[in-house]
Amino acid sequence: MNDTITILVADDERPIREGCHRVLTGNGYRVLTAENGRVALDCLSKDAVDILLLDLKMPVMGGEEVLEVVRTRYPHIPVIVITGHGTVDTAVECMKKGAYDFITKPFQVDQFMITVRRAADKKKLEEKARLYEEEKLRTLHDLGLEKSRLKTIIFCMGNGVMVTNRDLEVVLHNPALMRLLEHSKIMENPFPISAILNDEPLIKTLQQILDGKISENEAALQEIRVGKNVLRAISAPVLGPEKSIVGAVIVLENITAFKQLDEMKSHFVNMVAHELRSPLVSVRQLNHVLLEGMAGALEEKQRDFVSRGCKKIDGLLELINDLLDVAKIDAGQFVQRRIPTDIRQIIEESVSLMEPRAKEQGIELSCCCVDLKPVHADPKNMEEIFNNLISNAINYSPEGGKVRVTANGLGEYVEIKVEDTGVGISPEELPKIFDKFYRVKHPKTRRVIGTGLGLAIVKGAVEAHHGTIDVESVVDGGTTFRILLPVMKQEGREP
Repeated sequence: MNDTITILVADDERPIREGCHRVLTGNGYRVLTAENGRVALDCLSKDAVDILLLDLKMPVMGGEEVLEVVRTRYPHIPVIVITGHGTVDTAVECMKKGAYDFITKPFQVDQFMITVRRAADKKKLEEKARLYEEEKLRTLHDLGLEKSRLKTIIFCMGNGVMVTNRDLEVVLHNPALMRLLEHSKIMENPFPISAILNDEPLIKTLQQILDGKISENEAALQEIRVGKNVLRAISAPVLGPEKSIVGAVIVLENITAFKQLDEMKSHFVNMVAHELRSPLVSVRQLNHVLLEGMAGALEEKQRDFVSRGCKKIDGLLELINDLLDVAKIDAGQFVQRRIPTDIRQIIEESVSLMEPRAKEQGIELSCCCVDLKPVHADPKNMEEIFNNLISNAINYSPEGGKVRVTANGLGEYVEIKVEDTGVGISPEELPKIFDKFYRVKHPKTRRVIGTGLGLAIVKGAVEAHHGTIDVESVVDGGTTFRILLPVMKQEGREP
């Protein structure tokens, strides 16, 4: 919007026109002049005029006629009537017909400028109001368009979507939601969520979201069953002004097919592993019979071949056992029993078991356990965890390196660290080391044989015991694995 006000002075008296021009331009206004009504209308059609100073008595076309045209064609222009003492009544009638104000000749400059400024302020306020109204209309149009787009997107989604208010009433939902929840009845918003959903854990989670117990940056994931289907529910808070929680949004996804596929995979792995392990164990036993000379003496070359075959079979059996462990972890069946377990004893036994191997490779292996309390765990799983970590530390340490195992009591937790002075792990590989079948790529570790499942099993076993595991490493500076396991409470229950 241009801040300079343009004023058109329409008067047949030249001194009035020139006097108005001089006074108004001196006060920062842009001034146009016209000697009669016809010229004034011509100026209005060609230029943007903000205020019209209009004399009533002019030749060719008088002020009253101009006022009629201006009121029709330019209703937004304030008209100030210039009149003599003899036409005051006429000026008043003009104001009734739409004129903004009038001034009488001869007029005082101060009074004249007060009237003009008042008209200018009115014009500016009307212009601002018009712009605000246009902006409001644009905003409403954009909101309406955005709402329409959002509604179209939500209604076309294959996943179910619903939004609730703070009273757990559904205020928005799409057809996919009703289909997934197996509701054929058409529901008009708003309605209680209990009318379509009776899963108590999910409703409890929604209440926690509304109570602010789940932050705005978090989303709660749950699985619910509806008929024969398994649905994944992703719930998050809906934020209003000043980030206040005004409701919750829930997205439902049908994962039945993925569940079935995962179950089929687990069954397949179990079946293949068992079917492979039995004949391999038999072949291994037969080879050992040959090695022990129970089927006759073997020459050196024959013994070497049979011994190599046994090592290959051992490698295959290790892979099969790892696959079975992974399948159990995925199925949540890895932990078979939980009993009060002495972590110190298991660590010391693992270190003792690995010592000959460490000495063979020129590695110094040590351990230190301080202030340990029993944990509620499966001893077999604990052995597998420490054997895996210590074995890796030895494998990835150069000759003359050190591997140190420490365990300390930290209040409600036991902290176990397995530290080595090996080749280390690069920062880009650290996030991947617990992935299944992932092996660190390093020229010095190519000789190390493994399945890439060991650390995935360790992580699964630790988490199955409600613990955590993390890793720190420096390339060519060593690696440290840190485990936290909850200790048993006094009364013998898990924390």
